[in-house]
Amino acid sequence: MTAKKKAGSKILDAVHETARDLYAAGFIDMRSMQRYDALCLEPVPDYSSAKIRALRARHKLSQAVFASVLNTSLSTVRQWEIGDKHPSGPSLKLLSLLDRKGLEVLI
Repeated sequence: MTAKKKAGSKILDAVHETARDLYAAGFIDMRSMQRYDALCLEPVPDYSSAKIRALRARHKLSQAVFASVLNTSLSTVRQWEIGDKHPSGPSLKLLSLLDRKGLEVLI
């Protein structure tokens, strides 16, 4: 169990390292280790309409294909791009994955 660490948190890094050691020694269970891992995940960034359009353009996708890749509707993507709606939850996570890892991760 390892999680991507939050940058700049020395205390959280120390706590997580201690938890990993305790887990490896058998003093804490998998469920407790997962809670420590969750604390160390970086927050998912917000995506503005301009950032979503730029992400779609960077991958050279139409709005329809972009919607399909993100498993959402074309009208939702249109509303994101004009600023009427803002992505949340799983959609934000998928946008973040697409942004950081590329299209290959989602296909």
